[in-house]
Amino acid sequence: MANVDDRVWGDVLVLGLGKTGEAVADCLLDERQEGRVTSVTVYGGLKSKPGEATRALESAGARVVCGTEDVEGRYDVAVVSPGISEFSDFFASAAAHATEVIGEPELAWRESPERWVGITGTNGKTTTTTLTRDLLRAGGCAAEAVGNIGTMAIGEVCRRAPGEWLVAELSSFQLATTRHLHPHVAVLLNVTPDHLSWHKTMENYAAAKEKVFANLEPGDLAVVSTGDDWCRAIIGRLEARDLRVCHLLPAGEAPAADAPHAAWQRSDGMLVVRVDGVDTELVHAADLQIHGSHNVENALAASAAALACGIDVADVRAGLAAFSPLEHRIEPCGSAAGISFVNDSKATNTDAVSKALTAFAPGTVVILLGGHDKGTELEDMAADVAADARVAVCFGEAGERIAAALEAQGGTLQVLRAQHLEDALDAGIAAARPGDTVLLSPACSSFDEFGGYEERGRVFKQLVAQRISQMGEK
Repeated sequence: MANVDDRVWGDVLVLGLGKTGEAVADCLLDERQEGRVTSVTVYGGLKSKPGEATRALESAGARVVCGTEDVEGRYDVAVVSPGISEFSDFFASAAAHATEVIGEPELAWRESPERWVGITGTNGKTTTTTLTRDLLRAGGCAAEAVGNIGTMAIGEVCRRAPGEWLVAELSSFQLATTRHLHPHVAVLLNVTPDHLSWHKTMENYAAAKEKVFANLEPGDLAVVSTGDDWCRAIIGRLEARDLRVCHLLPAGEAPAADAPHAAWQRSDGMLVVRVDGVDTELVHAADLQIHGSHNVENALAASAAALACGIDVADVRAGLAAFSPLEHRIEPCGSAAGISFVNDSKATNTDAVSKALTAFAPGTVVILLGGHDKGTELEDMAADVAADARVAVCFGEAGERIAAALEAQGGTLQVLRAQHLEDALDAGIAAARPGDTVLLSPACSSFDEFGGYEERGRVFKQLVAQRISQMGEK
């Protein structure tokens, strides 16, 4: 595996003892046998303690330091885990003792830079990444989804098959520490407020997202939504660099006749991608198994990426028709007594909720909202919920603040309150009518009650299965 500038890594500092830090350290320790790494030092952070993981790393040849964020020594490069903010004292201490600071995706790309697709955005990353991988596979290519989706890019690089595409879901945390990362296709789905405690400002957050395009060249393709001000500003800067920019258009919009690159849903429901002035018809939106206007945009983005990678249109069409909803993302999880249940636990911010509501007929949704209060602005989401849902059940730490925002909208929306998720589900079932959907789309993280959105979603599905069984016995 060749480094991007064909140099050895030298003395390497790894920050963080979580999944990312361990994977990076393991890879670097393997490469020490090849002479490209001189030493590996791992700083676990203030709360880290010696244990099985640290002993394994030390046995393999690493130096592990726990219980401090004050880095000592001198390093050629520091590889920082994504949970460590670039504005933290820990990050600053590493930067003061290293020639450069990068993240794990940057390390992986430098190790194996060919055939990358990079996908980012506040919402929709995982669906688009998985679908892009599936479309590449439908076309007969070896492809793997890596990055923020859960499979470490550096681990895949170490076992990468010849000719394999890496489709990388890239978070703002990961992108903030990139320098040379250069995908052949880069996708930005949207930029809406999130993770501001890590990035400090919206400008920093948007700038991190924009870094996915930093090293694109004229032969590459940028796919960018036109649906928000941040993305539109980014499009202007990319086009000023004479890059090929495919405009990803929101529902109801069509491109100018002379626009060279675009992706949109035509008025008859057909999904169309235009690259270099050539229109390619894909499938009708009604033929997709994933629903909602946001999922149409996700499908268009994935299709544009796959076509740019050389996949035949017939294979793209087949892949689109075969793709089913991912867990925790508008995931159907049963029905009883004419009431459907849907798990959208991944909707951890307000924009995701607004998008989820587009998958259902107005006035048929009983929505469950709440969880850990991230302090985000609620007015826009509240207006969408008031317009599209019939009942809202607000629960958890953020429940009262959300309920107040919904009630301030006025109108006919019924607003209920519950303490925990289970109570909210029971209140939602009691308020539901035949033909309604009880939708968990909470707009909040889960840390007031659960260890993550995955645990919350699985508990919800277990509770739904119990309630469906009880409803069937009546």
